[in-house]
Amino acid sequence: MKKIITLTTATLLLLQGMNVSAQKPAATVSKDWLIDNSAYKADIRVNGNEITLSNGLLSRSFRTTPNLICTDYRNLVSGEQLLRAIKPEAALIIDGKTYNIGGAYGQPQQAYLLPEWLGELKAGNNDFTYQRYEITPLQPTLPANGHTKYKSGKSVIFSYAAPKSAGIEGLIVKVHYDLFDGIPVICKWLEVTNGTGHTIKLDQVINEMLATPEEESAVVGKTRDMAVPHGIYIESNFAFNNAMKANLSDQTTHWKADSTYTSQVNYDYLTPCVLEVYPNVPVGIKMATGEHFESVKTYELLRDSYDRERNGLAQRAMYRAIAPWTTRNPIFMHLVSSDPEKVKAIIDQCAATGYEGVILSFGSGLNMEDTSAANISKYKSLADYAKSKKVMLGGYSLFSSRKISDEDDVIDSATGKPGHAFFVNAPCLGSNWGLAYLAKIKRFFDATGFEIFENDGPYPGDRCASTKHPGHTGLEDSQWKQMLLQKDLYHWMFARNIYVNAPDWYFLDGTNKIALGYREVNFSLPRAEQKILNRQNIFDGTWEKTGPMSWGFVPLTQYQGGGAAATLEPLNDHRDSYEQLMMQYYGAGVQACYRGPRLYDTDSTKQLVQKVISWYKKYREILNADMIHLRRADGRDWDGIMHVAPALKQKALVMLYNPTNVAMTREIALPLYYTGLTSTAAIREKEGPAKTYSLDRSYNAHIKVTIPPAGYTWLVVE
Repeated sequence: MKKIITLTTATLLLLQGMNVSAQKPAATVSKDWLIDNSAYKADIRVNGNEITLSNGLLSRSFRTTPNLICTDYRNLVSGEQLLRAIKPEAALIIDGKTYNIGGAYGQPQQAYLLPEWLGELKAGNNDFTYQRYEITPLQPTLPANGHTKYKSGKSVIFSYAAPKSAGIEGLIVKVHYDLFDGIPVICKWLEVTNGTGHTIKLDQVINEMLATPEEESAVVGKTRDMAVPHGIYIESNFAFNNAMKANLSDQTTHWKADSTYTSQVNYDYLTPCVLEVYPNVPVGIKMATGEHFESVKTYELLRDSYDRERNGLAQRAMYRAIAPWTTRNPIFMHLVSSDPEKVKAIIDQCAATGYEGVILSFGSGLNMEDTSAANISKYKSLADYAKSKKVMLGGYSLFSSRKISDEDDVIDSATGKPGHAFFVNAPCLGSNWGLAYLAKIKRFFDATGFEIFENDGPYPGDRCASTKHPGHTGLEDSQWKQMLLQKDLYHWMFARNIYVNAPDWYFLDGTNKIALGYREVNFSLPRAEQKILNRQNIFDGTWEKTGPMSWGFVPLTQYQGGGAAATLEPLNDHRDSYEQLMMQYYGAGVQACYRGPRLYDTDSTKQLVQKVISWYKKYREILNADMIHLRRADGRDWDGIMHVAPALKQKALVMLYNPTNVAMTREIALPLYYTGLTSTAAIREKEGPAKTYSLDRSYNAHIKVTIPPAGYTWLVVE
């Protein structure tokens, strides 16, 4: 029986494009962790001078002599070894000089590492040296807020002493490895404490150095043009640039060549096979004696597949584990007025239809920077009214893409003047104005009780050459210091359970939602075009992030033009489009910004909104679960998505759309592997009777369905 199961699993993995190692996977890998990860618990074991972290999905081993070195790093699902050579554990650049942390020298061949070589390696005389280890339960990365349930796991902390006679004796370094239950992810980060008795210049911190096998064999070619190792995905909490994509927002991952690897195929030794993690712009801070520093946190996800869907599922599972607050997904709308009577009216409409939040949108007249008694009193009264109706109230604030003054704006190092920021003109977060802005926002939320913060144009990484701003000393430390100020704001809000929308990749510092990715002028196109474009945006924007992490847009009233053809007002006249747009977004687990003055204008429209919200809440768990991408909208044939959740009663919910003006009947193969179903599935259309389907050898259920013209249907799998 075991042989049959093993063969079936291997065949399935091959069908999905996974790396199936010729070597038998570790015995602990008995279930696909993306279906059931309950058996994979973090464990740290010490055996003499060897320390091993493992959770059944990955293992990483260290040896404490002659210095601390990483000797083994493997994916226990695929059997892939991610380590080919010994490198330092990390490095610091202090006062212009580089100091390695851990590591050893003398490996005779850099293409692979044999265990018998380890005893012959030597420690470096000028390196930080290993002192001790400590094993602790996994600690939360953000302040407690009474609402967030964190993933459990274990951590090991390695302490190092500075080299003697280097002028930095007393500098203490701790390297953390955090291992999570149920997911092939390790988080690595550094602490530095200045106990030297004098001020030092911490130029840069490299918190990961890993020599990996190469991804491809290219005889000629530049490092930047070759494929990087696919088996490890890196993400850190130092990401920005408004791309609304993790890999493009990343500011820390560097794949480099290794000139010491002289047996590689590339003639110029340019193969990308060394991973280093550090901020693109050096830290550049001065540390007085006694000061403490924490590096970026680097999350390393080991991938066992080249299949895009499986890799996306793994990445989305990572967010749920390391940033569980991203699973919050309140139903909200964007109000274009701050008139108290209109605000109360929309709160009443939300309470009547099941909406859970109101955001006073851009153009509404809300000014959170006004902390006058009159302004605070006005919005506290409205927030109190919203709470009495069990509705959250929040608002929009623009930070970056605006001009404040020559004294407070970001200063260009080349010209000595403002006007060359990411958004051309932008304030420096470390300026007097910027520090006051942060204080005013906190004051406003504390005083009013607002529960949602939509922060447009958060800090995008601008460097500032001013030497007069109190929040940084000059150009060198300006990015790091401004980023810390931005993080502090979001951590403060997280501790108060304030829901944060931000158009940048700050998820790992407490934000909840980001846009799917969109072009604003598209929302001035005709409604029929918007429907298809929105489904494309949903399909494309949810490969690496979940539906609850995403928001879309529905212009109830005109937005950047388009006139009556582009908008839904009057709502009663466009109920069909209103319903379809809501179903597209709620059916994907994506909240849209319904921007306008109201949610309904007649009893018929009210009943429509109530019907959709009631449906969404009935199936909320499965609609907020993982998404499988079935077919992208192209306007020619059906398109659709499928949510899967093996732990729920509803194992899947399928949304199917027909963009044409005639009814469409199709036989669709539903890939049900990630539902956990193995032989049969009970499938019903909407609330109709269920029919039992047998699954084929690829875990597909073949179902014939008719989709109404220019409409949709949905299926439930149990």
